Amino acid sequence: MTKYVKIAACLSPAAPPIALALWPGDSRAMTKLPAIVLAGGHASRMGGGDKGLLRLGGQSLLARVIARLGPQCAPLALSANDDPARFAGFGLPVLADSIPDRPGPLAGILAGLDWAARLGAPALVSAATDAPFLPPDLAARLAEEAGPRGLAMAATRHPDRQVIDHPVFALWPVSLRDELRAALLAGQRRVRSFAAAHEPGLAIWEAGAVDPFFNVNTPADLARAEGLAASFRAVPGS
Repeated sequence: MTKYVKIAACLSPAAPPIALALWPGDSRAMTKLPAIVLAGGHASRMGGGDKGLLRLGGQSLLARVIARLGPQCAPLALSANDDPARFAGFGLPVLADSIPDRPGPLAGILAGLDWAARLGAPALVSAATDAPFLPPDLAARLAEEAGPRGLAMAATRHPDRQVIDHPVFALWPVSLRDELRAALLAGQRRVRSFAAAHEPGLAIWEAGAVDPFFNVNTPADLARAEGLAASFRAVPGS
């Protein structure tokens, strides 16, 4: 039997609670939240260019992230600056930073929150473009663990019992966007620091043989990801 998690609109006092199926893709899910894929990272240690367009097992990293996130969230958008035409093949809106001087992923999250507000959504899920094995229950687990202000971050527990958070994989209430805008204009650049100031819940996955939030930063990481890909269920289009 499918269970539903309500995240109360402490996100917004006037908004109704939303429900997410604990099993992503279940047709009985009442609402899916929008999601932003932070696609602006450059593969500076891998010859340059957009990291999300690197190939893994015949697909781009970005295509793999979209395939895993798509059943959980709707609609999706990409956060990236410069010419959006390079992402035209994905058929998703590309949101540029509204804050000058490329202040990093927090600006992409803000662009996503402004977009989610225009959609009338109470919250937004964020994910990075370089994590091809992100979990299929990301959105539901984040909603389940939302803190008192509606914010939640992903984390993994490793075999040594150490818990490591992954703050760009998070649930962000739209009600935080004005505070985030002010923080960015005041010089805040660290996603973890901003989130920590707003009572985030923590959704913890067991790392197992591989951290589901394993990200590709170097040629060695990409080679390891090639080896790991076979151990994960094939995503659509692979």
